[in-house]
Amino acid sequence: MHSDKDIKYHLDTLCAKDIPSPEKTHAHVLPIHATSAFTYVSIEDSINVFQGKSEGFVYSRYGNPTLQAVEQKLALLETFGTDYTAGCILTSSGLSAISTMAMSFVSQGDAVLTQADLYGGTTELFNKVVAKAGVQVLTVDLNDLDLVESTLKANTHIKLIYLETPTNPTLKCIDIEAIGSLAKKYKVKSAIDNTFSTFYLQQPFTLGIDIVVYSTTKFLNGHGNSIAGAIILKDKSLRKQVWDVMKLMGTNCNAWDAWLLHNGLKTLTLRMDKHCSNATAIAQYLEGHSKVKKVNYPGLASHSTHPQASKQMRQYGGMLSFEIEGGFPTAVNFMDNTKLCAITATLGNVDTLLLHPASSSHLNIPKEIREASGIEDGLIRMSVGIENPDDLISDIEQALA
Repeated sequence: MHSDKDIKYHLDTLCAKDIPSPEKTHAHVLPIHATSAFTYVSIEDSINVFQGKSEGFVYSRYGNPTLQAVEQKLALLETFGTDYTAGCILTSSGLSAISTMAMSFVSQGDAVLTQADLYGGTTELFNKVVAKAGVQVLTVDLNDLDLVESTLKANTHIKLIYLETPTNPTLKCIDIEAIGSLAKKYKVKSAIDNTFSTFYLQQPFTLGIDIVVYSTTKFLNGHGNSIAGAIILKDKSLRKQVWDVMKLMGTNCNAWDAWLLHNGLKTLTLRMDKHCSNATAIAQYLEGHSKVKKVNYPGLASHSTHPQASKQMRQYGGMLSFEIEGGFPTAVNFMDNTKLCAITATLGNVDTLLLHPASSSHLNIPKEIREASGIEDGLIRMSVGIENPDDLISDIEQALA
């Protein structure tokens, strides 16, 4: 803004005019830059910023100081203990992170190789949106490594392998290192949804994965008060390629949600330790209950992919699912009878949350595909909170009675 301290303006002009920030010292807490655009001291300054000759911000859809600070923090956290210099882009939601990432690396005539047992919204995204752009979506059991390799060999137009581990909601774990190795062998990009584990429990970059995506709405934020997503790229030079797609698709995050995410990150390690210990206690309790048919938790020795989880996770996470005897009616009855647990379509909060996948997150997935992935009508997903575990077990016990 040009200097105008000697000009006398009318009252209505003064009402409409912003004044320079009076801040003379640095704020201790990251400020919220609630602005849609940014000003320049001169047109020359504007030209240099637009042409990339000098650093600066243009428009908050392109970038914003609050967003940039949180992106840098996430990139640092994701690569903790490594030599990688990652790039990060915040988006408006976890699903927008997946869609933006996918459209950055595949186009008409290409193919994505993925698994059938993804979060329902991701499956719909690939089959109903990405496929419409002329991209073939191939699904295989990603733990059948011979099948993965033969599929890659037979389909040279595969440009991206996309995986989710542990899976939502059966908590099946996939061999990340093996998938990363095959991706490199066949020169395709690999991307993983690391929402359930976070970088605190699982570091996909160290296992050969190229791209990590998050619904930061979940454990990273942890308090259920904002929606956002993140794309983190092990090769920072790829950030511009993804940024171009984000900017043009308009999938950007905003300063308020980024700031709330930043606040949540401060307690992530404390919360995750408690989520994990509580989930372990509840999984063990459920496994011994006569009315529970099956418990899906990677920390249980009975879980089909427990050895794989032990190999690539530091702890087993705060998510579990369990199938109640009697199917749909008993599952609904259990959820209606809980008093401490909340019924809601999210996860990763400090309080314990329940979801019935067959009637919600996987409602639009064909029944035969859903059940083939272990998502039966009696299955309940539980996002275990940080409450006292004795209170949680008491609530579960009375609801099952």
